[in-house]
Amino acid sequence: MISANDILKAHERISPYIHNTPLLSSESINKLADCKITFKCENFQKIGAFKIRGAINAIKCLSKDALKNGVITHSSGNHAQAIAKAAKLMNTTAYIVMPENAPKVKVKAVQGYGGQITFCTPTLQAREEQMKIIQNKTAAVFISPYDHEDIITGQATAAKEMLEKVSLEAILAPVGGGGLLAGTALASKYFGKGIDVFGTEPSGADDAYRSLKGGTHITEHTPNTVADGLLTTLGELNYTLIKENVKNILTVDDIEIIKAMRLIWERLKIIIEPSCAVPLAALLCNKPLFSGKKIGIILSGGNVDLDPFFNDYL
Repeated sequence: MISANDILKAHERISPYIHNTPLLSSESINKLADCKITFKCENFQKIGAFKIRGAINAIKCLSKDALKNGVITHSSGNHAQAIAKAAKLMNTTAYIVMPENAPKVKVKAVQGYGGQITFCTPTLQAREEQMKIIQNKTAAVFISPYDHEDIITGQATAAKEMLEKVSLEAILAPVGGGGLLAGTALASKYFGKGIDVFGTEPSGADDAYRSLKGGTHITEHTPNTVADGLLTTLGELNYTLIKENVKNILTVDDIEIIKAMRLIWERLKIIIEPSCAVPLAALLCNKPLFSGKKIGIILSGGNVDLDPFFNDYL
């Protein structure tokens, strides 16, 4: 469905609008993990997350006629920001449905990019129902947060950029809806050699793990995790791509996620959000799998709400 040439064209299409984000490493983290890790820092990406890649690609693939009524999506934050930003660049309207418990930092960013937000209760069903009401009124084009070929192809460009600079034996990426993981698996297949791709997931939102283990796509679950960017359900298209191209899904609990986030804050001196820490947490909890190997980790984003850290002082 998605070819190497599709990814190459997507990268060419979006390159004027995104950052080719840097690669970082840490000797102290390598020693702790017993392997050599290269971090692809999508927390330095425009809007602070990899999601802008897929959003720009999807909107750029639409005709002017399709864009005249705007675009619409539902998201807890990073995809919402990405669609709002991409829509602004393309001079169209973005209608965004967000759960009422979405992080304030992400809500403010969507508003800053001109997105028209409608809040709903924090369930996938509520998101989709509210979105359909708005779509019926506006005729806006729906752009899925993850289960969309143009989204997946755009997300694949992060791993493509990484593999142009380093040789790897394995890549780890977080999985929520699955767009980044599916795209990473395809890019690794086309632009790498013998790379094992691992999805990483909170144990409190482990539908991808259970889907692959059971051989049946789980479409309904109730996630509960600190990793707010992964509070969604694995997409149907992504399930198929991940089943065919991903070696395994590794799960970790919230305590390990927070430990890994703190480790990156302290050792790499960069800010990441909890969802972004899941791959490192999974690696550290499964060190024998990766011992002595060259590993890539995609740091998916850095949009963390810092208010709790400063409320006592400001």
